[in-house]
Amino acid sequence: MALRLEELAKTIDHSLLVPTATFDDVERLCGQAREHHFATVCVLPSYVSVAAETLRGCDVKVCTVVSYPFGADVTKAKVAAAEACIAAGADELDIVINAGALLSGDFHYVRDELAALVRAVRVKSVNMGKGIVLLKVMLHAGYLDDKLKKLACKIVEDAGADFVETSTGHGDGVATIHDVELLRDTLPEAIGVKASGGIDSAEAAEAVIAAGAGRIGTAHAVEIMGGFSRLRQAS
Repeated sequence: MALRLEELAKTIDHSLLVPTATFDDVERLCGQAREHHFATVCVLPSYVSVAAETLRGCDVKVCTVVSYPFGADVTKAKVAAAEACIAAGADELDIVINAGALLSGDFHYVRDELAALVRAVRVKSVNMGKGIVLLKVMLHAGYLDDKLKKLACKIVEDAGADFVETSTGHGDGVATIHDVELLRDTLPEAIGVKASGGIDSAEAAEAVIAAGAGRIGTAHAVEIMGGFSRLRQAS
């Protein structure tokens, strides 16, 4: 069955993660997300409260990033940041895994850190009466071989997170069909796959969705929607 425009929209995290983003940029992002009914806007932590207020009462959720883009903060800092973002109004968190620890073979550290983050996020969301706050774990897939990617998936599954994300888009490459398929094949169905990095066209978006991605992180969401509409009209 062909993907419909509204279905595509609900796979997209409309992202603005550049350091030069202004309040006006965030409000513009939220306006675009409201118009197209994207799944979320993904903004830097300092803009969570602005996005949450701007999107109040509509079907677009607020996503933010923790320990972005390197994932090298200490666990206490990651936990504190995650709790602060939830308090500010975040509905979803994209947390960067510690790729250096993975590459060093310190798998217990990675496991314990993610487990601590999941616990903290679940407790904070329940205490605030928010229900489930989705937690996505960014893998830095471009730095990992397939064996480590599969091991990371197992660690994320054991920790109880909701999604595994291919990459941050900063230095660790772009989302590839190979990585999306590998993650989807490795993870149980209950854990989603998010493709991020380099997805800048309707064709690229359709390809990663066909490979198994349930979410897409992109700064090109509006262009993707326009391109998708043109493709459907031409077919």
